[in-house]
Order: sequence, then C-alpha cells, then structure tokens
Amino acid sequence: MWSAHYERIGLLPEAARRGRYRSFAPADVARLHFVRRARELGFTLDEIRALLGIATADAVSCDDAREIATLHLTQVRARIADLKRMEQVLSDTVRACNSDGHIGCPLINTLSATR
Repeated sequence: MWSAHYERIGLLPEAARRGRYRSFAPADVARLHFVRRARELGFTLDEIRALLGIATADAVSCDDAREIATLHLTQVRARIADLKRMEQVLSDTVRACNSDGHIGCPLINTLSATR
C-alpha cells in the first residue's frame, strides 16, 4: 500500500495500528490525498515534500508554491515536446513500414541510425 511507502519516506506520519490495520486521522487522510494528487500531476517526492512544508506552514506562501509549480510546468511542457517528436518519428516509421518501396525494416533502420 502506498501509505506505508509514504510513511517510510516521511511524507506521512506513521499511522496508529489496530492489529494489522492502520487507523488514519482525518488530517492524515487529507495529507494522503494531497500526496496522491500531486503524484498524479507528476510532482517529484522532493517537490511534494516542499509543497507539504508550504501547506503546513503558519503563513502559507503562494509565491513559493507558484515557483515550484512553474518549474514543474516547464518540465512537463518539455516532456510533452519530446513526446510529440517521438510520436512523429514513430508515425513516420510505421507509415514507412506499410509502404512497399523500402529495403529492410524502416523501424530497425530508424533505431539503428546514428543521428
């Protein structure tokens, strides 16, 4: 279960135990939802740790959170651009595989090519 992993790495406090079952306080459940949602958005564990620090501070600093999110957004956009380039190369290669006018396998040739 993810909660045990998050406990081990310090993102969640260790839950109280009732036998083999964990008992989570409402604040812990909310924190777990926060962590899971941040992971779904691709934030790293270090970024999540920083965001949790901001969220639990006495004076929440939206500027600090925005800085983390802005950097993350830049990284996401770079990955999207990389994925679009990969999509184009793969699409062209699959299309070439479907044509008759080639020697060998276009996919293997593409993967073997030195840029």
